[in-house]
Amino acid sequence: MPRAVPTLIGLPWDAGSSFRRGAALAPPLIRAALESTAGNDWTESLLDLSAPGHLADAGDLALSDDPAAAREAIEAGVAAVLADGGTPLALGGDHSVSYPVLRALQRRQVRPTILHLDAHADLYDEFEGDRFSHACPFARIMEERLATRLVQVGIRTLTGHQREQARRFGVEVIDMRDWGSGARPAVEGPVYLSIDLDVLDPAFAPGVSHREPGGLGSREVIGLIQGLRGSLVGADVVELNPRQDPSGVTATVAAKLVKEIAGRMLAPPPG
Repeated sequence: MPRAVPTLIGLPWDAGSSFRRGAALAPPLIRAALESTAGNDWTESLLDLSAPGHLADAGDLALSDDPAAAREAIEAGVAAVLADGGTPLALGGDHSVSYPVLRALQRRQVRPTILHLDAHADLYDEFEGDRFSHACPFARIMEERLATRLVQVGIRTLTGHQREQARRFGVEVIDMRDWGSGARPAVEGPVYLSIDLDVLDPAFAPGVSHREPGGLGSREVIGLIQGLRGSLVGADVVELNPRQDPSGVTATVAAKLVKEIAGRMLAPPPG
């Protein structure tokens, strides 16, 4: 059976952002970095993403300013990608977009393990009065049983409330101290990969709204993508804020991660 085609879908939404907006501007800039003649279309596993059937693009969704309507549009847009035989590779946008993406996967009766790379756990029950803030998506996802497991890597801002939420939902947290001691995620089966770019140390990705020192290096994140076991049924790369990225370096990093995610979607799991 042919493997589903990795399909980009832009989610220009940042009204769930709690500190600084700008992530809605990111999808076109990630695409521009992907298409730049400074690089090429080949992944490190020697897959040419310009070859037919290797990477599709559903464009950017037109999203209402109304949060509920925007979530419905994201869910419907991702559902359309799935119906067309694609594997969604979403370009955020703030991290609140992950929730409607996972709802679309559930429509296809897919309840994956989520591998979530982030400086923040995003498990608040509500944040600043908003239950759909970018600080809350994984609380909503786990409440609705949209995933079988949630494994978080790179966390370094956990609060007492979020620790309790992690216990409540059975979240497996590998914080940066654990990572430094050698802990690594082990996932299998259908997997959804969610990458908040602030999982990276600001030295590698300064163009985010919530810079948090002490994070992963770009090579470590690439290694996690390439070594991912299981079947990758979807992914998102979120929280690039171009207003904080005048050099464009973070967009370039995002594009590199997107390329390697697409390559991993196309390749068989590592043996």
